[in-house]
Amino acid sequence: MKPTAINPGRRNFLTGRRLSSPDRVRPPWTRAASVDAACSGCGACVPACPQHIIALDESGRPALDFTAGECSFCGACADTCPEPVFDRAITAFEHVAVIGSSCFAARGIVCQSCGDACPESAIRFRPRLGGPAVPELAADRCNGCGACIAVCPAGAVSASTRPLEAAHG
Repeated sequence: MKPTAINPGRRNFLTGRRLSSPDRVRPPWTRAASVDAACSGCGACVPACPQHIIALDESGRPALDFTAGECSFCGACADTCPEPVFDRAITAFEHVAVIGSSCFAARGIVCQSCGDACPESAIRFRPRLGGPAVPELAADRCNGCGACIAVCPAGAVSASTRPLEAAHG
Protein backbone atom coordinates (compact mmCIF):
# COMPACT_ATOMS: atom_id res chain seq x y z
CA MET A 1 0.00 0.00 0.00
CA LYS A 2 1.40 3.37 -1.05
CA PRO A 3 1.53 6.16 1.51
CA THR A 4 -0.73 9.04 0.53
CA ALA A 5 1.02 12.38 0.24
CA ILE A 6 -0.60 15.26 2.05
CA ASN A 7 -1.37 18.25 -0.13
CA PRO A 8 0.02 21.19 1.89
CA GLY A 9 -2.00 23.64 -0.19
CA ARG A 10 -5.28 22.11 0.98
CA ARG A 11 -4.08 21.79 4.56
CA ASN A 12 -2.88 25.41 4.63
CA PHE A 13 -6.19 26.57 3.20
CA LEU A 14 -8.11 24.75 5.92
CA THR A 15 -5.90 26.08 8.71
CA GLY A 16 -5.77 29.63 7.34
CA ARG A 17 -2.04 29.58 6.54
CA ARG A 18 -0.72 30.78 3.23
CA LEU A 19 1.82 29.01 1.08
CA SER A 20 5.13 30.68 0.49
CA SER A 21 4.86 32.67 -2.70
CA PRO A 22 7.51 32.15 -5.38
CA ASP A 23 6.95 35.79 -6.38
CA ARG A 24 8.13 37.16 -3.04
CA VAL A 25 10.38 40.15 -3.29
CA ARG A 26 13.76 39.05 -2.03
CA PRO A 27 16.48 41.37 -0.65
CA PRO A 28 18.55 43.39 -3.12
CA TRP A 29 21.31 41.64 -5.07
CA THR A 30 19.67 38.24 -4.60
CA ARG A 31 17.63 35.99 -6.84
CA ALA A 32 15.17 33.28 -5.84
CA ALA A 33 17.61 30.60 -6.98
CA SER A 34 20.47 31.91 -4.85
CA VAL A 35 18.22 32.28 -1.82
CA ASP A 36 16.87 28.74 -2.25
CA ALA A 37 20.33 27.27 -2.83
CA ALA A 38 22.46 29.11 -0.27
CA CYS A 39 20.30 30.74 2.42
CA SER A 40 20.54 28.89 5.72
CA GLY A 41 17.63 30.83 7.22
CA CYS A 42 19.81 32.24 10.00
CA GLY A 43 17.98 35.57 9.82
CA ALA A 44 21.11 37.73 10.24
CA CYS A 45 19.83 40.06 7.52
CA VAL A 46 16.63 40.87 9.43
CA PRO A 47 18.08 42.95 12.30
CA ALA A 48 20.82 44.31 10.00
CA CYS A 49 18.31 46.18 7.84
CA PRO A 50 18.07 49.79 9.09
CA GLN A 51 14.78 50.26 7.21
CA HIS A 52 13.22 47.21 8.97
CA ILE A 53 11.76 45.87 5.72
CA ILE A 54 13.29 42.37 5.80
CA ALA A 55 11.47 39.52 7.51
CA LEU A 56 11.67 35.75 7.22
CA ASP A 57 8.78 34.24 5.27
CA GLU A 58 6.98 30.98 6.03
CA SER A 59 9.88 28.96 4.62
CA GLY A 60 12.45 30.81 6.75
CA ARG A 61 13.83 32.79 3.81
CA PRO A 62 14.27 36.60 3.73
CA ALA A 63 11.53 38.58 2.01
CA LEU A 64 10.87 42.30 1.78
CA ASP A 65 7.82 44.11 3.11
CA PHE A 66 7.66 47.40 1.25
CA THR A 67 4.57 48.46 3.19
CA ALA A 68 6.95 49.09 6.08
CA GLY A 69 9.29 51.32 4.07
CA GLU A 70 11.69 51.43 1.16
CA CYS A 71 15.06 49.88 0.40
CA SER A 72 17.89 52.41 0.69
CA PHE A 73 20.43 50.06 -0.97
CA CYS A 74 22.71 50.47 2.05
CA GLY A 75 24.00 46.89 1.71
CA ALA A 76 23.79 46.04 5.41
CA CYS A 77 21.87 42.84 4.63
CA ALA A 78 24.57 41.71 2.18
CA ASP A 79 27.40 42.68 4.55
CA THR A 80 26.02 40.64 7.44
CA CYS A 81 25.03 37.50 5.52
CA PRO A 82 27.40 34.59 6.23
CA GLU A 83 26.28 32.64 3.12
CA PRO A 84 26.88 33.32 -0.61
CA VAL A 85 23.35 34.60 -1.17
CA PHE A 86 24.14 38.17 -2.28
CA ASP A 87 25.88 39.14 -5.53
CA ARG A 88 26.48 42.88 -5.93
CA ALA A 89 27.56 42.38 -9.55
CA ILE A 90 23.92 41.92 -10.59
CA THR A 91 21.16 44.53 -10.65
CA ALA A 92 19.66 45.01 -7.22
CA PHE A 93 16.10 43.97 -8.08
CA GLU A 94 14.34 41.98 -10.80
CA HIS A 95 11.06 43.80 -10.21
CA VAL A 96 9.50 47.17 -10.93
CA ALA A 97 6.52 48.97 -9.46
CA VAL A 98 3.07 48.33 -10.92
CA ILE A 99 0.14 50.66 -10.35
CA GLY A 100 -3.16 48.81 -9.99
CA SER A 101 -6.76 49.77 -10.70
CA SER A 102 -7.46 50.78 -7.08
CA CYS A 103 -5.23 53.86 -7.59
CA PHE A 104 -7.03 56.95 -6.30
CA ALA A 105 -6.06 59.04 -9.36
CA ALA A 106 -7.44 56.37 -11.71
CA ARG A 107 -10.72 56.54 -9.75
CA GLY A 108 -10.97 60.33 -9.99
CA ILE A 109 -9.41 61.32 -6.66
CA VAL A 110 -6.42 63.65 -6.71
CA CYS A 111 -3.34 61.84 -5.41
CA GLN A 112 0.31 61.95 -6.42
CA SER A 113 1.89 60.25 -3.41
CA CYS A 114 3.73 57.62 -5.43
CA GLY A 115 5.26 60.17 -7.79
CA ASP A 116 6.32 62.44 -4.94
CA ALA A 117 8.04 59.54 -3.15
CA CYS A 118 9.87 58.10 -6.19
CA PRO A 119 13.58 58.96 -5.91
CA GLU A 120 14.17 58.07 -9.58
CA SER A 121 11.25 60.10 -10.99
CA ALA A 122 10.05 56.89 -12.63
CA ILE A 123 6.42 57.81 -11.95
CA ARG A 124 5.11 60.77 -13.89
CA PHE A 125 1.57 62.08 -14.12
CA ARG A 126 -0.24 62.41 -17.44
CA PRO A 127 -2.91 65.12 -17.42
CA ARG A 128 -6.36 64.07 -18.49
CA LEU A 129 -9.46 66.03 -19.36
CA GLY A 130 -12.15 66.05 -16.69
CA GLY A 131 -10.17 64.45 -13.90
CA PRO A 132 -6.92 64.33 -12.00
CA ALA A 133 -3.66 63.41 -13.72
CA VAL A 134 -3.02 59.66 -13.84
CA PRO A 135 0.30 58.01 -12.97
CA GLU A 136 2.46 56.37 -15.61
CA LEU A 137 5.50 54.29 -14.77
CA ALA A 138 8.72 54.38 -16.80
CA ALA A 139 9.93 50.85 -16.05
CA ASP A 140 13.40 51.60 -17.37
CA ARG A 141 13.86 54.25 -14.65
CA CYS A 142 12.40 52.21 -11.75
CA ASN A 143 15.07 50.82 -9.42
CA GLY A 144 12.59 48.69 -7.43
CA CYS A 145 13.22 50.43 -4.09
CA GLY A 146 9.57 50.29 -3.02
CA ALA A 147 9.24 53.93 -1.95
CA CYS A 148 6.02 54.26 -3.96
CA ILE A 149 4.57 51.08 -2.41
CA ALA A 150 5.12 52.29 1.14
CA VAL A 151 3.35 55.64 0.66
CA CYS A 152 0.36 54.64 -1.49
CA PRO A 153 -2.77 55.35 0.59
CA ALA A 154 -4.87 53.07 -1.62
CA GLY A 155 -2.45 50.13 -1.54
CA ALA A 156 -2.56 50.23 -5.36
CA VAL A 157 1.18 49.94 -5.99
CA SER A 158 2.91 46.57 -5.92
CA ALA A 159 6.04 44.90 -7.28
CA SER A 160 6.06 42.78 -10.41
CA THR A 161 8.71 41.09 -12.54
CA ARG A 162 10.57 43.58 -14.72
CA PRO A 163 9.42 43.53 -18.37
CA LEU A 164 11.93 41.73 -20.62
CA GLU A 165 12.64 44.75 -22.82
CA ALA A 166 13.57 46.80 -19.73
CA ALA A 167 15.54 43.99 -18.11
CA HIS A 168 18.13 43.90 -20.86
CA GLY A 169 18.37 47.63 -21.51
